Order: sequence, then C-alpha cells, then structure tokens
Amino acid sequence: MKRFYRMTGGRKRRRAGDAPEPTGRACDWPGCTEEGVFKAPRSRNQLREYWWYCMEHIRQYNRTWNYYSGMSDEEVEADVRKDTVWDRPSWAFGSPPKSFSFKSERFRDDFGLFGDDEAHVPNRPETPEARALLTLDLDPPVTVATLKARYKQLVKRYHPDANGGDKAAEEKFKEINEAYQTVLNTFKI
Repeated sequence: MKRFYRMTGGRKRRRAGDAPEPTGRACDWPGCTEEGVFKAPRSRNQLREYWWYCMEHIRQYNRTWNYYSGMSDEEVEADVRKDTVWDRPSWAFGSPPKSFSFKSERFRDDFGLFGDDEAHVPNRPETPEARALLTLDLDPPVTVATLKARYKQLVKRYHPDANGGDKAAEEKFKEINEAYQTVLNTFKI
C-alpha cells in the first residue's frame, strides 16, 4: 500500500473493488436511511448539482436516467451536433461564416482578391512609393536586400510562365515590376 500511495503523489485513489468513502450524508431517496455516498446529477439542466444516493438507489437511478427525455428528435439531433464541435459555432467547409465581413477596418485586401471596389480599402496610400510598398506587401523601413528578396518571391509566384499564361497573374506581374522600380528608384536618389 505504501508503494501505491507514493506512486499517486500522496493521494489515495479508489479502486473499482474498494468500498466508497463515507460522506456523512443521508441518502436523498425519500424514506431511505442509508448513507448517500454516490452522487448523481439532479437534471439535464443541473449537471453540477447532485443528489446523493446509497448503492441500491444509485443503481435504480442509473437504470431510469435518460439525458434526452423530454426532448424532440430535432432537439436531440441539435444537441448531438453541438457536442461534435464542442459547443462552438461552425459553418460549411470552404465558406466564411455569415457574420464575417471582408469590409472590416482590420482586414487588408492589398491584392484585391475579394473584390475590385477600392472604396472598401481603408487608409489607401496617397504617394506612389506608399502604393508600391503596399503592392509588394512591405512595411517601412525597407532595405535594398529585403526589397530584392520580396521581389524575387513575388516574381516566382506571378510570372506568366509559372501560371500558364493566366491574364490576371500577368497583370499582377506588371504591377509588381512597376512597384519594384518605384521603390528601387527611391534608393538611387
């Protein structure tokens, strides 16, 4: 027993065949005088509030307990679905949730992937250099090394040969070249 006591970190654990610990409570079953040592939830809505029963009455309670009693088939199905996603909202794979908006002030759509409407892009830069940095997805301060590294990444991604002649990729490639030249010219001054 000493070895088991040490292995559990000083806590004595109950095993399946052990007698339950005495609680000092009376069984909550009407008319029962036995000690209540087994806890059972009061209802589906009160899962953390318990009845305390003796062995005979906990067995009877467990035989009749039905979490879904009083619920319609639709309510049971909804509860099971809610449990499969851990009570978190979900939506169909590949589609945004209904409450999500791309027109948020915190969302940047620098490449115009979610629409061509420029009115929704907050804080649109005024200078050509700022627009070029936005096109290259760079934040100041920029060094020549970081500019060249980012340019190489974008050229590999949007080059017409790499995209099978896609017109949108070709237009994006032209924008990237213009932006690169604009930012590079600021270093040559």
